This record gives sequence, C-alpha cells and structure tokens, in this order.
Amino acid sequence: MMYKKILVPTDGSEFAKKAQRHALFLASVTGAEIVAVSVTENNFVNGLPLDDEVYQLNQLLKERSEENLEEFDKLNEDDLKITHVIKEGSPARCILEVASEEDVDLIVMGSSGKSGFDRFIMGSVADKVVNSAKCAVLVIH
Repeated sequence: MMYKKILVPTDGSEFAKKAQRHALFLASVTGAEIVAVSVTENNFVNGLPLDDEVYQLNQLLKERSEENLEEFDKLNEDDLKITHVIKEGSPARCILEVASEEDVDLIVMGSSGKSGFDRFIMGSVADKVVNSAKCAVLVIH
C-alpha cells in the first residue's frame, strides 16, 4: 500500500520512539510525508486561576512537546519531510483531530504501556484512536 501522509503521535516515551522508527521506515519506502504530533495534556491546569505558576507550568509542558518533536527529528536519517504539530487537550481527541485535518492515510503509534487497573479506569489512547480513526492505525508494542 502506498501512503501519502503518516501521522505519528509522540510523547517522548520508548513506545513512541519505536513507533517513530516504524513510521520513518514506512515513509522512506512509500515516499509518504510524516505529520508528527505532540499533545500537551494540561487537564490539571485547566480551571485553575491563570497565575504565574500555572502559566509557567503550561509553558514547561509546551516546551516538552517541542523537545519531543526535536528528538523525533534526530531519528530522521533519510531527511524525510516531517511537519510538526503541537496541540493542547486530550491526547486521543487531538490525534484524531490532526488525522482528520491533515487527511492522513495511516496513524503509527506506540501502545501506552498501561495495564490492569490503570487501563481499565483511564482507557488507552491507542484503544481510543483505533476505535475512532477513519484511517488505518498501526499500534507498535
């Protein structure tokens, strides 16, 4: 199958890095562009008064997203085209929004590594994306 655009969510985890390597390989073989998305999940910040501490925390979260995307670029030995997107909010929702906005053919993402009670209570971002995406999703364990 030929892909035009591959979406790769990244959070800096080892699961995400494995997915990034797979996506880079697929892009190099198919000539696809990569859309790398990092989501700043700041749900605990929302609703708090916007004071200096909350503002600084929010800025740190955004910086971490930028760092995650820069780390992804370092894996790009073939100099493939990678577009960076930073979103704020629920990771699954943001990933699905970007997939739709960018009209991607494939989402390549790592599994979260959650198991047991955490997965039962919170669910998995990968599960939510797999169940709601309008395109193919490849989950790397």
